[in-house]
Amino acid sequence: MRRVLKLCLGGWVLVFSLVAFSGCKKEAPPPTPPPPPRAETRDPAPPDPTPPPTIQISASPSSIERNSQTTLRWDTTNAASVVIDNGVGNVAESGSLVITPRQSTTYTATATGAGGEARASARVTVITPTAAAPLTTDQMQIEELIAEGKFQPVFFAYDKSDLTDESMATLRENARFLRQYPDSRILIEGHCDERGSEEYNLALGDRRARVTYDFLTQLGVEANRMNTISFGEERPFDPAKTEAAFAKNRRAHFRGGR
Repeated sequence: MRRVLKLCLGGWVLVFSLVAFSGCKKEAPPPTPPPPPRAETRDPAPPDPTPPPTIQISASPSSIERNSQTTLRWDTTNAASVVIDNGVGNVAESGSLVITPRQSTTYTATATGAGGEARASARVTVITPTAAAPLTTDQMQIEELIAEGKFQPVFFAYDKSDLTDESMATLRENARFLRQYPDSRILIEGHCDERGSEEYNLALGDRRARVTYDFLTQLGVEANRMNTISFGEERPFDPAKTEAAFAKNRRAHFRGGR
């Protein structure tokens, strides 16, 4: 009986030791989470190897009388074909064309290439001349003074539209003639030398004509007796390609107005 009891007690001691041993066993660390998925990267799209076309078009002169001519000029880049509307049609990538529009017309040029399409426009204004009114005595006097060189033009520095002291003195004398013959009219023309683009020179010629007009109005000449127009480089006084000729061509010129 004691032997059996000892065996039972020994078994319980063994069981208790195993349980205690297992309770002291170190816990395993938690599993390491997997790394987040890498963000998908894409190479940047390669640049478009085909540049878009460009086009420019101009009309010179931009204002003409009916049955007169003007010249369209255009220039393109990266164009496979060029078309100008209003009866012109397909043209070379760059060039010029003399036209005689019957009425005021806007010409639109379209350049098409592998890189797309581009457009530009130029406006031609057709002026219908009116019957000339009979010259008044005052008008004949002013036009005679202009023809004799007594009613003088004024000149400008290169790329400038500012009046010099000499120009203002000339305009004071011209204003005196205009006040002396109040029933007369004048046309003020703005001119440039040939350097610079046509568009730039037309704008510069306009500024020269306008500053002359404004100064004459300050001297008491009625605004409704004067008109302005810009010819840019189209009508040089001296066609020579010298500095002396260029200086003569940078001017505000006077004609009798009708």
